[in-house]
This record gives sequence, C-alpha cells and structure tokens, in this order.
Amino acid sequence: QVQLVESGGDLVQPGGSLRLSCAASGFMFRNYAMSWHRQAPGKERELVATIPSGGGTTSYADSVKGRFTISRDNAKNTVYLQMSSLRPEDTAVYYCRATSAWTYWGQGTQVTVSS
Repeated sequence: QVQLVESGGDLVQPGGSLRLSCAASGFMFRNYAMSWHRQAPGKERELVATIPSGGGTTSYADSVKGRFTISRDNAKNTVYLQMSSLRPEDTAVYYCRATSAWTYWGQGTQVTVSS
C-alpha cells in the first residue's frame, strides 16, 4: 500500500521556522523525484520545491527561494522541507508528491503563519 504521510505543520509566528517531513512507504522511494506543493484557501495548488530521485539539483518557486530548503534521506524514505523566515502568505496546506512512472500524493499538513 502506497503511503505518503506529511507531518510538522503548525501555527507559527511571522519570521519563524518549521520543518515538514514526508514519510514514504509502499514504493521504491529512491527512484522517485519528490516535490512539495501548497494550497492556500481559495487558491490553486502550487509547486514549492523539487528534488530529483538521487538528490542533487533542487528547484524552488520564486516566492520561497532563499527561505525554504528541500532535502531527502533515501535511507529513511523521507523528504523534508525546511522553512524559515515564514510569512503570513506562506499559510497553506502543504503536500508532498512522488513522481516517476506513477504519481502519488500525501494528505497534507496545515501550516499557519500568524501573530
């Protein structure tokens, strides 16, 4: 059974930091490119960051460059999103996605940035 389980979402003040985790099971994690996406209320889901299957060159949405870092640990079947200097506009449900021959999505974790 394929599973992607996100965790780490929370309520945080502007300027704060959070680390999201996405634990994968049921498929060959190391063969899949991983990405984080987010969806704010009333908006379309958007791509935040990507990392290829073997690690290496990552990419980011312009809105999060320099503040967010995506990483993966293939030994733990987990991808991370380190978020810093958080802003109210980062408030959203954050989803991880696995992409190769198939595409899998997690259920999401809520991040709220508010004072």
